[in-house]
Amino acid sequence: MNDTNKQPAGADQLMIQMEGVHKWYGQFHVLKDINLNVTQGERIVLCGPSGSGKSTTIRCLNRLEEHQQGRIIVDGHELTNDLKQIETIRSEVGMVFQHFNLFPHLTVLQNCTLAPMWVRKMPKRQAEEIAMHYLERVRIPEQANKYPGQLSGGQQQRVAIARALCMKPKIMLFDEPTSALDPEMVKEVLDTMIGLAQDGMTMLCVTHEMGFARTVANRVIFMDKGEIVEQAAPEKFFTNPENERTQLFLSQILH
Repeated sequence: MNDTNKQPAGADQLMIQMEGVHKWYGQFHVLKDINLNVTQGERIVLCGPSGSGKSTTIRCLNRLEEHQQGRIIVDGHELTNDLKQIETIRSEVGMVFQHFNLFPHLTVLQNCTLAPMWVRKMPKRQAEEIAMHYLERVRIPEQANKYPGQLSGGQQQRVAIARALCMKPKIMLFDEPTSALDPEMVKEVLDTMIGLAQDGMTMLCVTHEMGFARTVANRVIFMDKGEIVEQAAPEKFFTNPENERTQLFLSQILH
């Protein structure tokens, strides 16, 4: 069967297209005319004050939130109400949340093998081999048979990253992955994300970690009141922001 919503890929392959996207919660206009293109291998950081629409933007990309107007195309597939399209996109997009969302009654290894076995129909042994590969990748293979409650917050977040990678996603979305962590655990998670960036993963990350944005992002997007206010390469964004709202935000968070 032909996939009528599959769009042709260009030379600089567009992994994400948001065209005139709007979203409301009741009367509250949470996303206003969002236009965003992300090409393969780009590392995007979204920043802005609380309630600016950052998390909603990335949650719309895998239909955790539904947009009411505009178009969203992920890896050539347009997001519609077609459940098969949504499943296809979700299988290609990994997501890591602020709170780790691990299953407490499953071991670390079982958390990592669940989706590959159920969604990808992967044999258990193959799923376990892939899971151990990614647990080694995030430097916690020795925790494979422990339960999430036996791990530190930083370790749990690294398990969450490994679990997402086990589905071999083309895009990784991070929604404030370090904001629930104690300060001493932040670096271990950011180091894992830096490794992913160096491997060429397409990444969108909502974060307040501006040091990470400076070193890893090739584009920083500032959102406020549901709008993309400014976007630029980090060297320009942090040293010469054009918009007054961006300048005010940076003056408040950069010390």
